[in-house]
Amino acid sequence: MTEEDRKKLSPSYFHLKMMERAPKALAFSPDVDFPAWQRKLRRKLKELLGPIYKDVGPVEYEVLEEEERPEYSLKKIAFYNTPDVLVLAYLLVPKDGKEKYPAMVCLQGHSPGAHLSVGRAYNKEDEENLACDRDFAIQAVKNGYVALAIEQRAFGERQERLQEMRAPHTCHDAVMHALMLGHTFTAERIADVMRGIDLLYQLPFVERKKIGCMGESGGGTVTFYATCVEPRISLAVVICAFCTYEDSLMKIYHCADNYIPKALLYFEEDDLAGLIAPRPFVIVAGEQDPIFPIHGVRKAYEKAKRIYEKAGYPERVELVVGPGGHRNYADLAWPVINKMMLM
Repeated sequence: MTEEDRKKLSPSYFHLKMMERAPKALAFSPDVDFPAWQRKLRRKLKELLGPIYKDVGPVEYEVLEEEERPEYSLKKIAFYNTPDVLVLAYLLVPKDGKEKYPAMVCLQGHSPGAHLSVGRAYNKEDEENLACDRDFAIQAVKNGYVALAIEQRAFGERQERLQEMRAPHTCHDAVMHALMLGHTFTAERIADVMRGIDLLYQLPFVERKKIGCMGESGGGTVTFYATCVEPRISLAVVICAFCTYEDSLMKIYHCADNYIPKALLYFEEDDLAGLIAPRPFVIVAGEQDPIFPIHGVRKAYEKAKRIYEKAGYPERVELVVGPGGHRNYADLAWPVINKMMLM
């Protein structure tokens, strides 16, 4: 048996060969009719994500706790997204007396929960997370935004409670259940972002045309796909999550909530930047990130730049690279975020 034969004992050998031969029928090409390509690509992504189940109409929310801080007010709230889904979130509002503010939806990734977004540390793990700039809502409100930090499904206080035997990764069981029901868990998380925007729309002090979404890792993944399908998001800030499928998801272990069934038959992740264009798109990455390798990030960014050039707005996509690993880089990112929000 040759060394090449031994490689074929591994399932990934077959999968990588299949990936190389995948048609990617809706991949970007410089000569595409851009609006027509966008429509086809968005329709296909929505089909692969599956139904997005959410309520419509006014959002009624309950205030669970309230805190006044010197620069802003903070409320922990709960609201329903369908009668079967309860969402928890933190709402932060600046106190500088402006009539209208831009807003930022903030999403944690695989972490202890959304309390990190508001700077709360309950243990040493939380302190280590906050040292990686994961207090997104605090950063947003201090930069003059209303911040809505959503507790994502299967994380923090929304982890599985009813199932006795559970997977070690809190997202895994929910992902498998969603697939059995004909949709993705990503679609469920997108539904919460969309309902959160419904809430922001009804707040009189929010500037509706300036609602961004930001998140890191699993939060960056949901930010990315939500912006692809939700036109009310005017700015995407994707932190340590934007890379080619080839260089990350297909070669490195990731939680199951990162995957979209059949995606590679139609597109690479960087093609989907065309569904964000011409809205501003900020990509934040770590030079030493082990699960979203920087060479794959740069490759994806180069295609995103070509797509934005085709759309006529090359200045609206930007890559920010920090010197470390899988984390946020607030000092580097926020000047770019604020510049992009003005576009």
